[in-house]
Amino acid sequence: MALLNFRKRDVAETAHPVNPEVEAFLEHYSIEVMPRTAAKVEDFRALLPAGTRVYIAHIEGTPIEDMVATARRIAGEGFTVMPHFPARIIADEATLADWIARYQAEAGVTEALVLAGGSARPVGKFESSMQLLETGLFEKAGFRRLHVAGHPEGNRDIDPAGGDANVMAALRWKQAYAARTDAEMAIVTQFAFDAAPVVAWADRLRAEGITLPIHVGIAGPAKLQTLIKYAIACGVGPSLKVLQKRARDVTKLVMPFTPDEVVAALAHHKATHPDTLIERAHFFPLGGIKATAEWAIEHGGRSAVPAAQS
Repeated sequence: MALLNFRKRDVAETAHPVNPEVEAFLEHYSIEVMPRTAAKVEDFRALLPAGTRVYIAHIEGTPIEDMVATARRIAGEGFTVMPHFPARIIADEATLADWIARYQAEAGVTEALVLAGGSARPVGKFESSMQLLETGLFEKAGFRRLHVAGHPEGNRDIDPAGGDANVMAALRWKQAYAARTDAEMAIVTQFAFDAAPVVAWADRLRAEGITLPIHVGIAGPAKLQTLIKYAIACGVGPSLKVLQKRARDVTKLVMPFTPDEVVAALAHHKATHPDTLIERAHFFPLGGIKATAEWAIEHGGRSAVPAAQS
């Protein structure tokens, strides 16, 4: 039995009117899962558009075997798989080479999100994404697309004194790496609840000479309390005010928070500023993969039609 019993229908029949700017912005959106959340989905083809890029988050303590098995399963359903490679949980080059080889041999993976990771202390010699890239192992394995993390609202782990000097230096290094290796690179941001800080950050990057495309992190529908918890833990600053303002309205506390406003604002900015670095949306399904996919289906028109219907 399919997870969702959608009947085939034309987008025009959907109850929710589709905003053409949002439909365009959601084209080729990506989504993030973990092995334990992916296991709850019977068939991703009932939820996601054909070819959707599915990131697999590698949380400290998750066995590489579970990661590879999840990658193999999702790739087998016809989706592009991009596993996380968090530097601080990779002990050494031999471990990195082993992970790359396993993903490639068992799941046909040729893409990676390379990041420092959230662990406070490295388990070995690596502590930054740049150190992983410098090994040359991704190039040697023929990985054609490498994404890196972005923090529109700052990152205290990278710039403990505040500001963004270290973050900007790291992004300039990564752009230079992409140029000298011909890697297809994009910046995937932490989730945000307000478009303004993201737009300002994108403008700042271009002013600094950084032209990597930006895939903006969007939190999928979830309980307000859940989003506030994640926002505080992840250091989301200015846009957290959007949630705090909503929390003061008792009538809205019982209703799930949805990304309608932030997505519409980003979509409008992209439609009216075609030269923006903001390229597409990347969903963090904090309230569940099904809830996020259903929201995209309702708002994304032809850009979000599940593979099982196409």
